[in-house]
Amino acid sequence: MVNLTLAHDLLWGMTPAQLPADAPAWAVEVLAAGQPVVVRRALSAAGFVAVGVRGALREQRLAAFMPVDSIARRVSPEALCHVDSPRDLPVMQALQQLRPLLDDCGWVWGVSGSVGFELASGFAAMHAASDLDLILRTPQMIRRDQARELVDLFDQTVCRVDAQLQTPFGAVALREWASDSARVLLKTAHQACLVMDPWNPQEQAA
Repeated sequence: MVNLTLAHDLLWGMTPAQLPADAPAWAVEVLAAGQPVVVRRALSAAGFVAVGVRGALREQRLAAFMPVDSIARRVSPEALCHVDSPRDLPVMQALQQLRPLLDDCGWVWGVSGSVGFELASGFAAMHAASDLDLILRTPQMIRRDQARELVDLFDQTVCRVDAQLQTPFGAVALREWASDSARVLLKTAHQACLVMDPWNPQEQAA
């Protein structure tokens, strides 16, 4: 399979044998159960994709590299926008509340984090205190006043909502872009650096 993956995509097909030799037992169990891995924003050697293995506990996260040829299935965050769950949790109530707004916002959007993981895989990951993690594909700049309006709307939901703006150069947190900070943290595959404009990051890392 050609590697057309993006950060936050979920991938199926990685096996326990492809983990590092010192991988913890929980990571072996996760892959043996057929759970997907999530694409990380990091550099990888040709023929591999940087991924993260997700355990049941928040601290159970393992960075790894998956052979591209092993990818059997890929689900992107935007494929999960209108997937529902039978579980009546605050995070799902927030998603249902925000769907019409996000559908009309003009940007491609998607669901990531624990909500995206459970909606895509069926493996339980959400709980009563889960945040709703979203991504917005923003090839053109979102004005900072627009970002503040989105944050204000997100803050009217029943749980915390965090969104990442995916620019052509990397990702920046919506809440940070909506703040008064002159520079914001842009995360790329190479590094994380402070920039004034995530859509034109000509500044040097601060």
